[in-house]
Amino acid sequence: MKDDCEERFISDHLYRGALLHYLYLLTDTCISLAEMVIKQKNLRVPQSYQEAFDILGENKILEQAFAYDFAKIAGFRNFLAHDYEKVDAKVVCKNVLAKVEDIKEYLAQIQKALGLNDGL
Repeated sequence: MKDDCEERFISDHLYRGALLHYLYLLTDTCISLAEMVIKQKNLRVPQSYQEAFDILGENKILEQAFAYDFAKIAGFRNFLAHDYEKVDAKVVCKNVLAKVEDIKEYLAQIQKALGLNDGL
């Protein structure tokens, strides 16, 4: 979806909708995974989506600095859910898609912390 992203985002409403939907699903799934790990580990209940990542950092499931930075995904999820009509093509195509690699790191850290050798 990165190829010609900006141009397609502006000119193709199906591409735009699909990309935003996929990003929403991706962010929401990361939050759900954080909540599942918290529940499985019997950790304190987060008061917000963002706090879920902080809790994982506090409990050494995620590296603390990474958890703090990755928690921004919760705000982006909320933005996609409520303000999607204000999304800027340049921001999504250059900044957000570049951060998708962080999700692989997120999964790897959870996998390591839970002792999962075969992946999630």
